[in-house]
Amino acid sequence: MVANCKEEVAVNEPEFVSAPALILQSLAADPDRRAITTADGIELTAGDFAAATYRLAHELIARGVVRGDTVTLLAGNTAEALSGRYAAGLAGARVVNLYDGMSASTLAEIATSVDTAVLLVDAERYPVAAELLPLIDVPTVLRLGPGPAAIGEDVIAAAAHRPAEPPAVRVGPDDDWGIRHTGGTTGIPKGIRSLHGAYRKVFDTPGRMESDTPRFLAATSLAHLAGLFSDLTLHHGGTVVLQRSFDPGEVLATIERERITDLWVLPPLLYQLLDHPAIGRTDLSSLRRVSYGGCAASPTRVREALKVFGPVLWSGYGQSEAQNICMLAPHEHDRVGHGGQIAVGRPLPGIEVAIRSADGTELPTGEQGEIHVRSDTVMAGYWKRPDLTAEVLRDGWLNTGDIGYFDADGYLYLADRLKDKIIVVGGHVYPSEVEDLLLTHPAIAQCAVFGVRDAQEAEHVHVAVVAASGQRPDLEEVRAFVTAHKGRIYAPEALHVVAAIPLTSVGKPDKKRLRESVAG
Repeated sequence: MVANCKEEVAVNEPEFVSAPALILQSLAADPDRRAITTADGIELTAGDFAAATYRLAHELIARGVVRGDTVTLLAGNTAEALSGRYAAGLAGARVVNLYDGMSASTLAEIATSVDTAVLLVDAERYPVAAELLPLIDVPTVLRLGPGPAAIGEDVIAAAAHRPAEPPAVRVGPDDDWGIRHTGGTTGIPKGIRSLHGAYRKVFDTPGRMESDTPRFLAATSLAHLAGLFSDLTLHHGGTVVLQRSFDPGEVLATIERERITDLWVLPPLLYQLLDHPAIGRTDLSSLRRVSYGGCAASPTRVREALKVFGPVLWSGYGQSEAQNICMLAPHEHDRVGHGGQIAVGRPLPGIEVAIRSADGTELPTGEQGEIHVRSDTVMAGYWKRPDLTAEVLRDGWLNTGDIGYFDADGYLYLADRLKDKIIVVGGHVYPSEVEDLLLTHPAIAQCAVFGVRDAQEAEHVHVAVVAASGQRPDLEEVRAFVTAHKGRIYAPEALHVVAAIPLTSVGKPDKKRLRESVAG
């Protein structure tokens, strides 16, 4: 009797629909609407894009991609990149993006570590692919369009005869949707496992888009949060307008020309818009939501942005390990904490946030402590690193590594970062990674890498070095060295030659003193 009841419940349970499948259903249901405008101004209808993506999914399956494989994308802000991402998900594969700004050797280590079965390359990244391919041994390399034969076959052309319908692959909520990479203290960035069920939850959260037919400008990398906003836009019946990279003048011109409703920026990019000479003569009236986050924001500049853009600013606090945690609406930007900080918002529905001391004790309102999060959207763990996973995930709670506190009304404020990482435009830099590299430079005997915030709260990579005997290291040489080995986002913006690295009482580099010496 009990077994029959269980069986009946199982039969009546709705079939899980993944985010890629949901997006494609939305596109196919309204085939004539404009879905994508490329950086070259080419307009794609929802029907044509959906058909091409379904065909690509069938082609990947025909070439041996099965549920649980890894499809890695070396792609820019293109329609082909979005299509490849969705097609891989429809085929049941996990998706990995190789980020711009990293060296070929770092990208090779990532591609190898995630067990890449298929590497998809679009036209924007052919030059990088030429450097990368000799460093990796990937079973299949395919081009997302015409290009050099040395970078594989054109998989989109090959897929032209495949059916323009969903593939018969059952994807479950506990299957891997993707692996995102962040900075790490080991040789390569840490891989953060995201499950289909957790990612789908984002689409069920109300209030993500302010317009019924959003027009989202993807001016930052689709491999990061612009990809999430693009997914939501296409699902909600809107249009994604693509730009190759962030150029403030082009962003402003596109907002006016395309009547953009939604935009995502990191705070330093928001400041670039505010400081651009065209801001005063640009028609911004179409904007309904300008989302910002990813690093600390200057309260002064945020208030300036509210005056310029109007009441359309939304602040988001989250992490790759937890997705979005808190949100601050435009009318809530008057919430001010210690030192004039603007709140990062209140926890979203279904998100539990606790402030704890170092020993795990939950702290009362107003007291600072480590921010812990529990929700259905928390990561499944770090790829192949159970040791690192155990350090931050316990009993379903994620230790974010951030320090913060709640006010009496439940608004969260960030006070500091427990983790010693520097957040720059394009990603995260862990000082130990750069320090380990710099100690191999013949002109450097000792070093300490640290982040310095400017007046607008943007972080910059600084390095203090003790020169090797008879050597005189200079900034441009060090920058070139780091860029060649790690990528440009890791390169220091300032070099300080010192007689000795100051140490704390326990013998660690005293980075607080180094920051103070720079500020002084």
